[in-house]
Amino acid sequence: QVQLVESGGGLVQSGGSLRLSCAVSTSIFSIGVLAWYRQAPGKERELVAVIASGGTTNYADSVKGRFTISRDNAKNTMYLQMNSLKPEDTAVYYCKAVASRVSWGQGTQVTVSS
Repeated sequence: QVQLVESGGGLVQSGGSLRLSCAVSTSIFSIGVLAWYRQAPGKERELVAVIASGGTTNYADSVKGRFTISRDNAKNTMYLQMNSLKPEDTAVYYCKAVASRVSWGQGTQVTVSS
């Protein structure tokens, strides 16, 4: 299956920024959909942002205007630029690839302090 490795998580103060990366083991040019999800303690995993092969993007209402999803086909990497972070953004963030099978990364922790 496709291997996904997230990185870039960490501790940041409210109002700060982080950029998450998701390295993909195969050419992402051939992957139709890439997405970011997150899961906070005691909550369900939720969709944060999605990007299709043609570049179309969609975002959860809670992150619109603050987060930007992108993909770099040459580097086989997907990104999530997170600005104006809030404590409620604290969660484990996962990347997901939809190809012939659905693949998930192991997640990276993002903690936003108030």
